[in-house]
Amino acid sequence: MKAPEAYIKVKQAVDLAVGGTGLKARVFRGGAWLGVGSVSEQSLRLLRNIILARLLAPSAFGIMALVMSATSLLQSLSELGVKESLIQNPRGGEIEYINAAWWMTLSRALFIYALLFAAAPWIAKFYGNHELTQLFRVANLGIILEGAISARAYVAQKQMNYRRWAMMFHGGAIVGILTTIVLGFFIRNVWALVIGICAESFGRFVMSFIVCRFHPMLKLHMAAVRDLFKFSRGLFGLAPLMFIFMRADIFVLGKLISPTALGYYALGISVAIVPTTFVINILWQIFLPALSHVQDDPARTRRIVLQVTEVIVMLGMPAVAFAIFCGRPLLTLVYGRAYAVASGPLIFASCTAVGNMVNALLTLVLFAAGAPRSHRRAVTAMAIAMTVLIYPLARFLGPTGAQLAGLISIGICFLIQLEFVRGLTGIQISDYGKIFGRGALVSASVVAILIAARPIALMTRPLPTVGLGLCSCLVAYVLAVVMFMRKPGFARY
Repeated sequence: MKAPEAYIKVKQAVDLAVGGTGLKARVFRGGAWLGVGSVSEQSLRLLRNIILARLLAPSAFGIMALVMSATSLLQSLSELGVKESLIQNPRGGEIEYINAAWWMTLSRALFIYALLFAAAPWIAKFYGNHELTQLFRVANLGIILEGAISARAYVAQKQMNYRRWAMMFHGGAIVGILTTIVLGFFIRNVWALVIGICAESFGRFVMSFIVCRFHPMLKLHMAAVRDLFKFSRGLFGLAPLMFIFMRADIFVLGKLISPTALGYYALGISVAIVPTTFVINILWQIFLPALSHVQDDPARTRRIVLQVTEVIVMLGMPAVAFAIFCGRPLLTLVYGRAYAVASGPLIFASCTAVGNMVNALLTLVLFAAGAPRSHRRAVTAMAIAMTVLIYPLARFLGPTGAQLAGLISIGICFLIQLEFVRGLTGIQISDYGKIFGRGALVSASVVAILIAARPIALMTRPLPTVGLGLCSCLVAYVLAVVMFMRKPGFARY
């Protein structure tokens, strides 16, 4: 491709995204706001982990992982899907619906906290750690604060007003992260993490009413409640099934290994989980409203899904290659030499992360089309696979086996969801084969550079190894950009 032609293509894409009024322009501008907020939040979160890994004992992270897993279990058992229902419903911006959504989420939060408060002693006894009782009760005060967030914040997301959403969601989280870092210097135990979690929830709660003002009304519009529940019925049972996939590893490993080893594992795989959470949050916040707008246009939906999938694969597969060759030195450099034992789980966590992000786009298509039941069937199969595989694999392969179980389970969910989405959009498995083929081609540059550099004595040290790995990923990303620019549909959805 000639340079002027490449420049024209890039300029057309940028002009359309920045100055246009269509869906792509709104997605681009929303992504910019969410990107800035998410990058700021996740960068501070990583900095927090780096600092606290040197201030707190590894067992503190293991105990906190158990606390958050138990919290997620109770939250999943009473998930209502109110936010998704409000975004998907054409009348979701009306005050009656906003008020109904707020009361529904607050009632759910109070119910969950009451259950958790009562169940805390039994959970602590199960793990043989009586300290967990108070930790559970304090950490989960944040549930009430999260449930009381202004429901207008969800409307801002529905209307693709991502500036407000980013200020509320990420701004509040940043307050909590900074609080945790400060507390780590004064409280050298797990309580620094617990209070920090509460501070994040409090920050989001306050920011939501500042940025998205809302005054709850005592009068509840029952027709709006019924309408929101109509969509939510399709989500019934979905959250507990997702919980099995997301948290089963912590529960099982919590019984098989020590809190210290669990801390190594939890903080090690967070290197893959943090960026994955970042990407999936942006996908949900941007593309659920976007795909809802084009749900009656299968060809356009298919084009959006495949283009975004290719971006994910082109970014994700070089990162997986990086984790394979540089996982151990990366963990040594970031957290300390003791955490390098989590390099095996990190490799499989990176593979699972790419699969999870690709699968999330198929989930969004089903939600935007008002077909959450199809997603629930796929997640049911994923949960069954995780339930069957997690204990034997974790028992014989340790923490690495726990992540392998997750990788197999997400692959099963992807194939089932693809079959449902194929009927809606015409997407074929061969489309993904081509995308992953191009991703493997780009990732080969990472593998080639790192293998070629192995004989160099300097590459036995963590810093040079990680540095070269990052440079090789940059080379791969440049190749990916060149491949994108050569595609005929580069400047459009």
